[in-house]
Amino acid sequence: MQAKIFKSLYLQVIIAVVIGIAFGHFFPSQGAALKPLGDAFVKLVKMMISPVVFCTIAIGIASLGDKSQLGRILGKTLGLFLVLTLLALGFGLAAVNVIRPGAGMNIDPSQLDTSGIAKYTHSAKGLNAVDFFMHMIPDSFVGAFTQGEVLPVLLLAVLTGFALSAASGKGGDRLLAWLEDMSQILFRVFNFVMKVAPIGAFGAMAFTVGKYGVHSLASLGQLILTFYVACIGFVVVVLGGLCRLSGFSLWRTLKYFREELLVVLGTSSTEPVLPRVLQKLEKLGCSKGVAGFVLPTGYSFNLAGTAIYLSLASLFIAQACNIDLSWQQTAIMLGIMLLSSKGAAGVTGSGFVALAATLVVVHDIPLAGIALLLGIDRFMSEARALTSIISNIVCSLVVALWEKACDREQLLAELCEPSPLVEAVAEEAEPQLEGFTVAEGLSLKS
Repeated sequence: MQAKIFKSLYLQVIIAVVIGIAFGHFFPSQGAALKPLGDAFVKLVKMMISPVVFCTIAIGIASLGDKSQLGRILGKTLGLFLVLTLLALGFGLAAVNVIRPGAGMNIDPSQLDTSGIAKYTHSAKGLNAVDFFMHMIPDSFVGAFTQGEVLPVLLLAVLTGFALSAASGKGGDRLLAWLEDMSQILFRVFNFVMKVAPIGAFGAMAFTVGKYGVHSLASLGQLILTFYVACIGFVVVVLGGLCRLSGFSLWRTLKYFREELLVVLGTSSTEPVLPRVLQKLEKLGCSKGVAGFVLPTGYSFNLAGTAIYLSLASLFIAQACNIDLSWQQTAIMLGIMLLSSKGAAGVTGSGFVALAATLVVVHDIPLAGIALLLGIDRFMSEARALTSIISNIVCSLVVALWEKACDREQLLAELCEPSPLVEAVAEEAEPQLEGFTVAEGLSLKS
C-alpha cells in the first residue's frame, strides 16, 4: 500500500515542492543555482505541446459531424472568456480598493530604481492588438511548430482539420488515421516526461526561495495577500458558481486535476500540463474536438489570473504613489487591460509585460512604479498561473456541456473517483474481504 501511495505523482510533487522551499531557504545560493532544473523541465514539456495541440485539434475538427458546430463553439467560447475576464478585472479592482495595500507608502516614483524593468518595458512597447493578430499567422507551415507558441499551431490545426474533413477517399482517411496513431505516441512520450515533474518543481521552488528569499514577502506581504484573496474569491464565487449552474462540483474538479495544479504551482507555468489536462478532459467524457479547441484557445484568451493581477497591481501603484483615479480613468484603464491581457500571451513574464503595456498607455500611473513589484512578482506568478488554468479547465467542461459534447454521467462518475490512498487501502483489503458475506458483516456488527 505504501509503495502505491508514494508512486502517486501528486504526492511526489508535494514532497518536491516542500523540499525545494526548505532547500532554497537554508541554502539560498545553492537553491538559486538550481534554476536550470525547473527551466529544463518546462522546456522539455514545451517541445511536446505544439504537435500534441495540432494532432488533437485537427483530429477533433475532422471528426465533427456538423461543421457549423465550430462556429458556435468559437462564439460561445470567446463570449465566456470575455465575461470571465471582465469579472476577473472586477475582482482585482474590488480587492485592492477594500484592503488598500498601497495606502500610506508615500512613494516618489522619481526615486525608484528602474534598471530591473527595462526588458519588460521594451517588450511592452511593441505590444498591440495588430501585432498580436499578425503573430497568430506563422511564417511557414513548419514555422508554426518552431515558434513554441500555441496560437499559430491552433490556426494551422483548424485549417488542417477542415481540409481533412473535406478530403474524401483513402488519402484523407489514411492521413487522419496516421494523425490518430501519432497522437497516441505523443501522449505516451509526454507521460514519460511527466515522471521528472517532481525534479522540475523542486528546482523551480528552490530557485524562487533561494533568489528572492522568504523575507522579501514581508515588505509587500499585504499586496500578496490581497492578490491571493482576489484569486481565491474569483475561483470560489465565479468559477464555483459556473460549475454549480452546469451541474458539477468545482471542489471535485480541483481534486481530479490536483496533480496538474501542483505542477503549475511548482513551475509557475501552465504550459507543462496542457497535454495532460487534454487527456483528463477526454477521460471526463469531453469530445476531443471541443476540449482540444477550447483549452488551447484559453491559454491565450482566458488569462483570468493575469486580469486580476493587472487591475490590482495598477491600483496598488496608484495608491502607493498617492494618485487618485476618477471612475472615468479607471474605466479606460480596464478597457486597455482587456487588450493587454490577451496581447501578452506567449511572452516571457506575460503578467509583468501586460502590466507594463497597460501603464505605457495609461499615463496617469507612473511606469516606474512597476519596480515596486519586481522583487515579489515571482511569488504572485503561482497564483496567476493556478487561477488561469483552473478557469480554462472549467470553461472547457462548461462549453462541452453546452454543446452536448460531454457525457454527463461519465463526468460525474469520474469526478467521484477515490483518492490514491483510498484505492491503495481498498486494494490491500480486497483479498481479506474475499468471500465475506453480508450476513457475516451483520453478525460482526451485532
